[in-house]
Amino acid sequence: MNEFSAVVIDEIDGKAVSVFRQFTLADLPDDDVLVEVAYSSLNYKDGLALSGNLNRVVRRVPMVGGIDLAGTVVESDSPLWRPGDQVLLNGFGLSEVHWGGYSRFQRVKSEWLLRVPAEFTPLQAMAIGTAGYTAALCVDALEQWGHIRPGQGRVLVTGAAGGVGSVAVALLAQSGYQVTASTGRPVTHEYLKQLGTAEIIDRADLLKPAGPLHRETWSGVVDSVGSTTLANALAQTEYGGAVAACGLASGTDLPATVLPHILRGVALLGIDSVMAPMGKRRSAWSRLARDLDVKSLESITTVEPMSRLPQLAEDILAGSVRGRVVIDVSR
Repeated sequence: MNEFSAVVIDEIDGKAVSVFRQFTLADLPDDDVLVEVAYSSLNYKDGLALSGNLNRVVRRVPMVGGIDLAGTVVESDSPLWRPGDQVLLNGFGLSEVHWGGYSRFQRVKSEWLLRVPAEFTPLQAMAIGTAGYTAALCVDALEQWGHIRPGQGRVLVTGAAGGVGSVAVALLAQSGYQVTASTGRPVTHEYLKQLGTAEIIDRADLLKPAGPLHRETWSGVVDSVGSTTLANALAQTEYGGAVAACGLASGTDLPATVLPHILRGVALLGIDSVMAPMGKRRSAWSRLARDLDVKSLESITTVEPMSRLPQLAEDILAGSVRGRVVIDVSR
């Protein structure tokens, strides 16, 4: 193939824009593994990058977008990988400081790659993507903290109809936890019930000004929203519980007090998916392969052509995307 398309974030006349450009293999970075990308995905961070939030995501331009990719190794200068291997990549600075997955081909560092689990196809791996992998990191962190147990107590998932939330609900329910889903979209209630949620609350309940302490309600929390929602979740977590925080859809501020931490021993567990070490990544993907029902995955997934990315970026920032969106980079 002489030329192929990629979605590039650039700065033109002082403004950040997303454009489609043609590249050849010679234009790609000088890393040791060449991957023919089959699919990428759409995450909240991708929406920010494609909408021109250069300060918040993209560190240099021009930048090929897409924080995820899955595909097949074409060339490798590393003993870790051979042509024909099916691989995936989440984070490690893709679409921030390294060219990402919105491209038919990409060169990446061999040590960033994971093998696509045998339980999943590359499309399914991107249906999970960074959002689902982050959800698994959150569940792993809560269990390692040691307070939550299947069948005991209630686990809250905020932003439950989004990418992280949908997979978190599915993983927790499959593992036997009583899941409470927080969402502001009544149209998603049936969808969340199908994923296994036992109870649904209106996200407005968590957007009220947060008091220092509330009634102990949650054994654990997966939060992808931040701001007042996170503050309320902390104030409502029971003694010895924990909140795994991984997102900022509502803001980066945290209008909270130290009281949940020093009076109830509540832990705030920060979850970073971008630079997480390989041990945590393998554990998260092992959990996904073991506990994520493929039928549940299909029910939360839509596949869209790369040509629709500009509109899809606006949709995810507006909160109108349900579940996971896989990007077919060939279209």
